[in-house]
Amino acid sequence: MNLSTLLEVGSGAIVDESALLGYVSGRLSERKLLKIGSRARVRSGSVIYEGSTIGDGLETGHNVVIREENRIGSDFKIWNSSVVDYGCWIGDNVRLHNHIYIAQYTTIEDDVFMAPGVMVANDPCPVCTLCMKGPTIRRGARIGINVTLLPHIEIGADSLIAAGAVVTRDVPPRSLVVGNPGRVVKKIDEIECFVGVKPRAYPEAHSDRGGH
Repeated sequence: MNLSTLLEVGSGAIVDESALLGYVSGRLSERKLLKIGSRARVRSGSVIYEGSTIGDGLETGHNVVIREENRIGSDFKIWNSSVVDYGCWIGDNVRLHNHIYIAQYTTIEDDVFMAPGVMVANDPCPVCTLCMKGPTIRRGARIGINVTLLPHIEIGADSLIAAGAVVTRDVPPRSLVVGNPGRVVKKIDEIECFVGVKPRAYPEAHSDRGGH
């Protein structure tokens, strides 16, 4: 359903009848255009607010919420019951699984993957809004199931954050982080292949894999 005349959707879009595009934000002083690229697939129950720009190839699960004033690249996949709050920057080929929350003012670079249940925070002093800033998640990082990322930190490129970790400080590139609080235990180059079909799970840097 189109709730706004300030809506631009590219060719080839499939939008379920109960999905809402251009939902009016209560925090903006004036109406803003929602722009979605070509080949979008927006499934039932999903709500995308006004004032965001989203590239080609958007695909949502059911009951997704994307708030206002986000800048999102191409081939963004976001699955059931996940939320992107307002004011975020998200690159190309980002995949967010089920039941994820992305707090305001978070930056997610290209080719990031998040498993179900990831929680991203942006306020080191809850209720105070003076220092709100989500983490910066660098290109190709992989965030495991039920991870919590705290505000103002940087997750280095190609890092792997293990299931259930609570990350409270910056993570160097290509690092494996485990535990609460999260700690670096090795480089991802040292992780053995789980099924033994190759010597290492992550033998190459992201920049060598032919990504964007």
